[in-house]
Amino acid sequence: MSESNFNYRIEPWSIVTENKEYKTPIFNLLKRSMKLQAVDETDRGDFYVLDAPEWINIIAITEDDEIILVEQYRYGIEEPTLEIPGGMVDEGEEPLQGAKREMLEETGYRSDTWSSLGKVSSNPAIMTNFTHMYLAKNCIFEGAENPDTHERINVHTMPVDDFLELVKNGTVHHAIVLAAVARYLLIEHG
Repeated sequence: MSESNFNYRIEPWSIVTENKEYKTPIFNLLKRSMKLQAVDETDRGDFYVLDAPEWINIIAITEDDEIILVEQYRYGIEEPTLEIPGGMVDEGEEPLQGAKREMLEETGYRSDTWSSLGKVSSNPAIMTNFTHMYLAKNCIFEGAENPDTHERINVHTMPVDDFLELVKNGTVHHAIVLAAVARYLLIEHG
């Protein structure tokens, strides 16, 4: 992926102080006092952000040209979702290494053919992390998945065109999944 060549003209804010207000196993809530370089006191403010680890998600395609999907319950929206494999990058782990681990844990599939689809800001208004997106081709089933403690996952495979119909009709609605799908379509299918 090439880096952006867009010339931003907006002035960045500077962090004056940063305090950890709340800690959870998944993210920390930070309070940042920030200011613009200008001297006007109205150009200062307190902002709350979620400091989270990097995330990954994978467009995984089998040797039979089917996409690998995971169905799982999402506690935030209180309903099941249909998604591509993904998760958090562990501390000290590179994003690609995390992608390989997550795909094997969630689906039981592995691949030796990986390429980057770039990264997106998970939610730049309130979050510090990025989601790194990968394409894994020629995925081979190695055995039963090994999900995390509270994950209950059903693995599905289907032709990519059938999956894209589920995207089109709104069945697939997870924002960072849709970002990976868009990037995949732009890169792989121009």
